[in-house]
Amino acid sequence: MPRGRYALHDPHDHTPLADEHFQCAPGPSGWRYVSRLTTPSGDHLGSVDLALDELGRPIRLELHAASWQVRGAAIDGVTWVRTDPTGAHATEGNVRAHAFTGSSPAFLVATARLLRLTPSSTATRVRLVALTDPVLAPRTLDQSWALVKRETHATDSGPLTVDAYQVTALDTGEQHTVHLAGDVVLAAPGIELEELASPPSALA
Repeated sequence: MPRGRYALHDPHDHTPLADEHFQCAPGPSGWRYVSRLTTPSGDHLGSVDLALDELGRPIRLELHAASWQVRGAAIDGVTWVRTDPTGAHATEGNVRAHAFTGSSPAFLVATARLLRLTPSSTATRVRLVALTDPVLAPRTLDQSWALVKRETHATDSGPLTVDAYQVTALDTGEQHTVHLAGDVVLAAPGIELEELASPPSALA
């Protein structure tokens, strides 16, 4: 069961935004990721709880940030309920999309698990609902994912396979690279793996 800490920063000016203390594990129904977020000074900032089924679809998502809360799942596309800080008003949403995304590294692992790309496969288009900080506002976007390189490295705990994905935002054409080792993000824009207490689990 990998557990550790990601440092999240602004990908443009590298301003520190948060530390994400996480643990994740495959299970009988798929994969689960839980984390709590703190500010750089250590104050509570939010949390993530994401569970995927065996096909990589989100069967339960619960996000908390700045007193906002979103609960969602893959139902008729993706469906969610977003609750405001006072709890007086809840808004529902539904989009014909494949999954959710957001600032947490969990969503990169989830998208890779959903697409199950191989180095020989062509780029795959995916529609996602992004829950954007700081108030978890939903926004639908389209991306293209391609697995451009797979390398195996020798480590003290055995071979470690690292996948490099090229991710393209289809509305702007902006591209970036995401490096994954199993269910752990090694590097991505705005994300640095600072601590890891046990080896990653392989993506089924």
